[in-house]
Amino acid sequence: MEGDDLHIPADAYPPRQYFVLTDAGKPVFISQADEESEAFTSMMGLMQALVSVFIDDRDKIRCINAGKMRITFLLRPPLYYACVSSWGEPESVTRFHLEYLHLQIVSVVSAEQLRRMFERRGNFDLRRLLGGAEPFMHSLLNRLEFDLAMSTSSLNCLRLDPSLRKSVADILVPTSKIKDVLYMILIAQGRVITLVRPKKHSIHPSDIHILVNTIHAPSILNSSASASWLPICLPKFNASAFVNAYVTFMRPGTASDSVAPSPSPSASGSVHANGEDDAQSGPPESGNDARSLERVSSTAPPTPSVVPVEVGLVCVSGQADFEAVRSWCTTVTERLEKDGLLKAMAESIRNGKTTYLVSDLSIPGLRHFVYKSRPNVQITLPEFEDPYDDDNEKRRLITLYQILHDNIHAKSGQESQLKMQYIRTERESVMGWITQPFELYLALSPLIPKSAAINAANAIARWVGKEEKRLFLRDAPVF
Repeated sequence: MEGDDLHIPADAYPPRQYFVLTDAGKPVFISQADEESEAFTSMMGLMQALVSVFIDDRDKIRCINAGKMRITFLLRPPLYYACVSSWGEPESVTRFHLEYLHLQIVSVVSAEQLRRMFERRGNFDLRRLLGGAEPFMHSLLNRLEFDLAMSTSSLNCLRLDPSLRKSVADILVPTSKIKDVLYMILIAQGRVITLVRPKKHSIHPSDIHILVNTIHAPSILNSSASASWLPICLPKFNASAFVNAYVTFMRPGTASDSVAPSPSPSASGSVHANGEDDAQSGPPESGNDARSLERVSSTAPPTPSVVPVEVGLVCVSGQADFEAVRSWCTTVTERLEKDGLLKAMAESIRNGKTTYLVSDLSIPGLRHFVYKSRPNVQITLPEFEDPYDDDNEKRRLITLYQILHDNIHAKSGQESQLKMQYIRTERESVMGWITQPFELYLALSPLIPKSAAINAANAIARWVGKEEKRLFLRDAPVF
């Protein structure tokens, strides 16, 4: 265990600024400010000049510290990424954000496309292709601010009765007649309920996060179409190729809706720009022909007094036949409705059974925790409550967790990793602990001594062990 020195975190959290530019200095994306302003132009020029100096010296710039402000860089030629932050988080955190920003861009314009475009024309204006994808990047950055599953390279699956989860998963397994299906994923509340996959294919958590972020874009989530057919690159699966994702959101009582291809492609059905003069280096033909599907008949809508719960079904395939995928997904939604499983999931969400409070553990002084099951690569955490229900207090606690995570894993160049670290602030004490089966980060009253913090950590581990089948996705079927 290392030090209990008083840690004073930042007292304000101004929005971080993110920049993306090409190695020719052309702007690609900026999270804040007016792109037409003189300040924007000057900042982009400064970023490009700094990076170029280090490249000329055959060195890679990592970050620049200026008082409380840090500028972090990530070089992924032909693109440069930078983040300006004064939150006091470790360098590894903002670097991780930039990596995710790169993955989101590659999901729209594959690594192979990028290479070909900039080999042909070094001053290529990438904004033409990414104009429609900016909402993805903004929503991704919003998720990165609070999503601890992303920052721990894991999943936060929906808490659910294990028998219900298994029944749902069994229905998702595709028949042998459907070829080239990679993954079937069910999602609610932005979290995975279950997924099924081929025996020979696993799926990286970051690919799931990119997929979840993409399908929750307003152009898809709020579309009048009942389903969408999207070309997307999953960078950890294959950064140079596209797959197709069939996406539909279900509500109890609407699964029997029939769908048919619209007479002409709809912009709401595809959120990827096709590459004008670079179209030949775009996604496969099946991916370029992005289609949205319109509802042609519907059953009675949900009772107005009940807040509708949407459950997303995603089928990711390579070159699978569109009609076969659509037909299978329609069969799945009908079975989920007929067997009462869609209704059961919706009721669990409405009744608060998919979340829990720290008070449910009855551990004195415990305020919050994040538990990561290392074998399952999944986390679980209670709801953020007072004093962490305020956004700035939540940011402060998450930053403390990130400091613990960074030190335990030696992410920012530390000499060695730690097994345990304890930090005390004026408002709380926090502790990080890593063992072979789990990682644990917890926040307690500042009056709690270290010995009591360790006892609390052991009590959390025991509680999670008892609840493991509800908290984590385990033994999902393969095909």
